[in-house]
Amino acid sequence: MTEPNRVSPFPAPDHQPVAGGIAARARAAASGGARYLAGLNPEQREAVETLDGPVLVLAGAGTGKTRVLTTRIAHILSQGRARPSEILSVTFTNKAAREMKTRLAEMLGQAVEGMPWLGTFHSISGRILRSHAELVQLKSNFTVLDVDDQIRLLKQLLQAENVDDKRWPARMLAGLIDGWKNRGLAPSQVPSGEAAVFANGKGGKLYASYQERLKILNAADFGDLLLESIRLFRENPDVLRQYQSRFKFILVDEYQDTNVAQYLWLRLLSQAPSSAGASLQGSPRQSITSEEDGSPGLDPARRPGDDDRSIAASGAPPKNICCVGDDDQSIYGWRGAEVDNILRFEHDFPGARVIRLERNYRSTGHILAAASHLITHNEGRLGKTLHTEDVEGEKVTVTGAWDSEEEARGIGEEIEELQRKGEHLNDVAILVRASYQMREFEDRFVTLGLPYRVIGGPRFYERAEIRDALAYLRVINSPADDLAFERIVNVPKRGLGDATVQLLHDHARKRRIPLFEAARAVVETDELKPKARGSLRGLLLQFERWRAQREVTPHTELAEIVLDESGYTEMWQKDRSADAAGRLDNLKELVRSMEEFENLHGFLEHISLVMDREGAADEEAVSLMTLHSAKGLEFDNVFLPGWEEGLFPSQRTLDEQGRAGLEEERRLAHVGLTRARRRAKIYFATNRRIHGTWTTTIPSRFLDELPAASVEITESKGGSGWGGAGGYGPSRFDNVESFGSSYSTPGWQRAQARRPGAARGSSEGGFSEQQSPFAGRDPFGGNFGRNKRGPMTIEGELVAKSTGTVSEFTVGDRVFHQKFGYGRVIKIDGNKLTIAFDKAGEKHVVDSFVQRA
Repeated sequence: MTEPNRVSPFPAPDHQPVAGGIAARARAAASGGARYLAGLNPEQREAVETLDGPVLVLAGAGTGKTRVLTTRIAHILSQGRARPSEILSVTFTNKAAREMKTRLAEMLGQAVEGMPWLGTFHSISGRILRSHAELVQLKSNFTVLDVDDQIRLLKQLLQAENVDDKRWPARMLAGLIDGWKNRGLAPSQVPSGEAAVFANGKGGKLYASYQERLKILNAADFGDLLLESIRLFRENPDVLRQYQSRFKFILVDEYQDTNVAQYLWLRLLSQAPSSAGASLQGSPRQSITSEEDGSPGLDPARRPGDDDRSIAASGAPPKNICCVGDDDQSIYGWRGAEVDNILRFEHDFPGARVIRLERNYRSTGHILAAASHLITHNEGRLGKTLHTEDVEGEKVTVTGAWDSEEEARGIGEEIEELQRKGEHLNDVAILVRASYQMREFEDRFVTLGLPYRVIGGPRFYERAEIRDALAYLRVINSPADDLAFERIVNVPKRGLGDATVQLLHDHARKRRIPLFEAARAVVETDELKPKARGSLRGLLLQFERWRAQREVTPHTELAEIVLDESGYTEMWQKDRSADAAGRLDNLKELVRSMEEFENLHGFLEHISLVMDREGAADEEAVSLMTLHSAKGLEFDNVFLPGWEEGLFPSQRTLDEQGRAGLEEERRLAHVGLTRARRRAKIYFATNRRIHGTWTTTIPSRFLDELPAASVEITESKGGSGWGGAGGYGPSRFDNVESFGSSYSTPGWQRAQARRPGAARGSSEGGFSEQQSPFAGRDPFGGNFGRNKRGPMTIEGELVAKSTGTVSEFTVGDRVFHQKFGYGRVIKIDGNKLTIAFDKAGEKHVVDSFVQRA
C-alpha cells in the first residue's frame, strides 16, 4: 500500500501546498484525523492516497468505485493539495454529480462549496464555451438546441438543397452528424467515403451548412458542446493553458464509457501547460506531435488506438489525472463509447499507476465466480478477478423452457415462491436483452396480479410505437374513438397538421358527431387545401377497406396489413436513430401477442385492462428492464431470460461488429450477472418467435463459458399442458428421447447427468453456431406445428400471402394502386402480384388492391 505522504516523482509547482506541510497537517488534524479513510480496504486506500501522477483505478462491479472517487476528492481537499475550484471532476450524469457532492459533504462534515468543475462532460464544456463564446463565433447567451429543433433545422437545409426528405430523412442525417461529433470530427475532417453515404454524396456539405446555420442562429447542439470546446482549445493555446494551470487534479468517472470527443477533450486538459501551448501553435487542425521523433499525436480525425498518441512525446510530465472505470463493463459501443480508451491508458500516460479493486461487496462467491469466468473469454481487457470474503451463497441456476411463454410462467412461479419465503418484490429484477421480451412478462404479471415497474422506459403497451399501432386498430374497431383517430391522423406525416385537426374538431362540435364522421363531411367541401383534402380522403378510404377486411381476415394479419399500408412500418424503417430497430421489433411482438385472442375486440379489451394496471409509486414491485438500463443497479434476486444464440449474443450486433460486438455482448452478460446480490437465475427457451417466425433456438454460447462448479441446472416451474412441473405431471424434459436429439455442449451434458435415468458417458463437445440441435425435427411428433403461422409482414409496405387462387391479371399488365400509383406486373404467385411501380419501385401486393390502368 502506498504511503499517503510519499515523495512524488512529479515536482509540484511552487505555489501548490505540499502534502505533509504545516498547513496540510493542520487541515488534516481539523478533519478529525481523516475519518473518511476508515473502513477502506488496502486497495481502496491506495487508490485514494496515490495523488501524484496518472492513476487508473480498475474498479470491478460492486467494489466501491463511487466511494473511492469521492474519498479521493475529500483526501485532496483535506490534505490541502488543491482548492475546490482547482479540481476537475467529470461524471456521466447529473445524478452522479449530485450524489458525489452529497457524499463529500458527509465525509468532510460540512457542505462542499466552491466546486464549480464537478459535473458532466457536457455541462462543464458548456460553462467553458459560454466564457469564451466569441472565440468560436458564438455569443455567451447561445441556445442549446434539443432534438426536435435540430430535426426542424435539418429539414430546412434538406429542402434548400432539394433533397427528398422521404428518401433521406432529417433524423438519419442528425444521427450521422451526432456520430461525427462524438468522434471529434468537424465538417472538413469527415472522411469522403462517410460523407457520401447520405443524399448521394451531399452529407459533408449538409453538415457544413448545418454548422454555419447554427452560428447564424447563435445556437449549438449537444454534440457541439464538446466539439467546439476542443476547437476552442486547439485554436487558442492561451485559453487552453489557462485551464490546464487551473486544474491541479483531474478525476474521471466511468472512463470506459468515454467516446473519442470526450477522450480528446480530456487529453488536451491533462497535459502540462508549457508543452501544450507550444504544440498547438499554428494551424487549428495541427496535431500534437513530438518534435523529437515526429510521432503522431492528438488528431480529432483519428480514432483511439489508430496510432501512437503518447503524451510523453511532449517531454513534459502528465497532470495528476485519475480515471476510474471497468473495462469489463463497457457496454455502450453503440453510443460511440470506445473501450480502447481505458485499455490504452498506460500507453497514453507512461508511468501510470494501475490499481485494481477486486474485492466485491455486493454478490456472493458463486455469482462472482460465474461472472469472472465468463468475462475471461474476452481478449480485449486488462484483467482482474472479482472475489468476496463473504459466503459462497447459492449457485447460479440455468433453466431451459420449451418456449418464451413457459419461460415467463416459470419466472412468475419462482417470484411468487420467493414472495412466500418473505422476499420483497423490490429486491427482484428481470433483465432482458431486447425490450420486446418484456411484453410476455408484463402480460403474465397482470394475470398473476404481481405488481411490476419498467425501468429505463415505458411499459410495453405504453411505448409510443405501440400506442400508435393500437390507435389504428381502435379506429377500425370503433370509428367514434376520437382520441385514437386524432393520434394517428398525421402519423406518419400526411400533411394534416394542427390546422386540419382543429377544423375537424370545430366541425365535429357543431354537428355533435365523431371526428371520423366530421372528416367524411369535410373532404366533400373546399374547406381544406387540395393536398390535405386528398390525404385525408385517402386515409378514410383505407380505414373503410381495413374495416371490411376485418370480417374475412384474421386480426393478426389485419394488423400487419394496416401497419404496412399506412406507411407506419416504412416510417420506422427509414428512421436511422439508435432505437428504430427496437421499435420495429416491438411492433412485431405486438402482432405476435394478438394470436392468443379470438378477435380484435377481445385483444383491445385485454389491452385496456393491462393499461389500467397502475400501482402506487411506493408499492412493492418487480423491476423489469433491459440489461443496458441495469448498469449501476443491484438486486437480491436477478432473472436473466433469453440466453439464446441470436438473441443474446445479439445476431445484429455480431453481424455489424464481429468479434468486437461479441466481446461487448459478453461484457453485457457480465454486467447482468453482477447485478445480483444473492441469486442469479438464467433462462433459455428451446423455441422462440423471432421476427414473427417460430425458430428452434440454440442455447447461448455464454452458458458453456460459465464454470461448472458454480452453476446448477434446474427445471422450469412453468410447465404447460404438455406435462411439466407445477401439478401437470412429469416434465417433458424427463424423457429427452422424445426430442430425437441431444445437445453436445458441456452445459447440456451436465443437465443430462442430473436427470433420473439419463444416459451417462456421452461425449462433451461444442455445438455448431449455425446448426440447431433440433434442426429439421418436430419435438412433439407434429403437434407443435398446429398453431404455426407464416412470417409476419412488418418488413415492407405489404408482403401478402398467396391464397392459392389464380389472379385475373397477367404478367405485363399495366395497373394502378391507390398508394403506389401506376406500375406493371412482373410476377404472379396466386393472388399475390409483384409490381414494378413507376415511382415507388418494386412492391408485393394482393391483386384486390390494384386495378387495370
